[in-house]
Amino acid sequence: MIGKHIKYKIHLIILLVTLVSNAQQDPQYTQYMYNMSVINPGYATDDAEVINFGALYRAQWVGSEGGPTTGTFFAHSPIAKKVEMGISVVHDEIGDVVKESNVYVDFAYVLNLNESNKLSFGIKGGATFYSTNFNGFIYSDELPDPAFAENLSKTFPNIGVGAFYFGENYYLGLSSPNLLKSKHLEKQDGVIATGVEEIHYFFTGGYVFNLNDNLKFKPAFMTKAVVGAPLSLDLTANFLINNVFELGAGYRWDDSVSGLVNFKITPSLRIGYAYDYTLSNLGKFNTGSHEIMLLFDLNKKGKTNGYDKSPRFF
Repeated sequence: MIGKHIKYKIHLIILLVTLVSNAQQDPQYTQYMYNMSVINPGYATDDAEVINFGALYRAQWVGSEGGPTTGTFFAHSPIAKKVEMGISVVHDEIGDVVKESNVYVDFAYVLNLNESNKLSFGIKGGATFYSTNFNGFIYSDELPDPAFAENLSKTFPNIGVGAFYFGENYYLGLSSPNLLKSKHLEKQDGVIATGVEEIHYFFTGGYVFNLNDNLKFKPAFMTKAVVGAPLSLDLTANFLINNVFELGAGYRWDDSVSGLVNFKITPSLRIGYAYDYTLSNLGKFNTGSHEIMLLFDLNKKGKTNGYDKSPRFF
């Protein structure tokens, strides 16, 4: 009974902290350059022959009770000469207490600026499914805080917009995947019992330097801004060897350092792994964060050109 009591007190503390921070911060990704469909609805490939699929799973702050976990899935493909569409799903959990799922349909329109540069504008629309489960909590007071008095199950509509400028060796993206603020709880009798999903803004970019026929250098960055939270900046530097093996390192400003690796298992299948070592005070209470990704390109004509002509190459 004592162990269970301590367990749920820890859950409660983590939940309170995360409700404050996650009300302001979307899930973060270390392999963000391969997860663009989730971040930016303007993302485009300009490759009519290929349907792109991707999945990612992230376990954050492993070793801490109730550490967040995130899973994403996307599918994307051109459907007309200048039109591309896709679907994206993001599922986020905090322990066994808070669950949030976002399901979207993405639409992008691609403009050919010249022979080598393209600009796409996108919009995404869908819904957020939010639920809480406080049944396992044990309270020292006879009457619990109103914020945790009953479980929640709510659904919110949401939309997002984005722009994506790209060529064969580079890209820049600006997006806001959630434009509508969603109130999960309410303020009652002076007690703060609200989790608000604030509007997030993402600015991303990457470039591929061809050092020689067998080696490419791929720096990238992602900046995330939201009202009420510090600016988040990710810097990543990867080396691609023989177009098969990729190795790199990353730094998230004032938060963590990362190591990244991925392999092209087949011309159409790539698997990757990233590890984050926490530099902040949270590092005392966890052993780091782990992230696994899986990318698959389905060629409509049965070819195996893989990633060479797609912005997913970044």
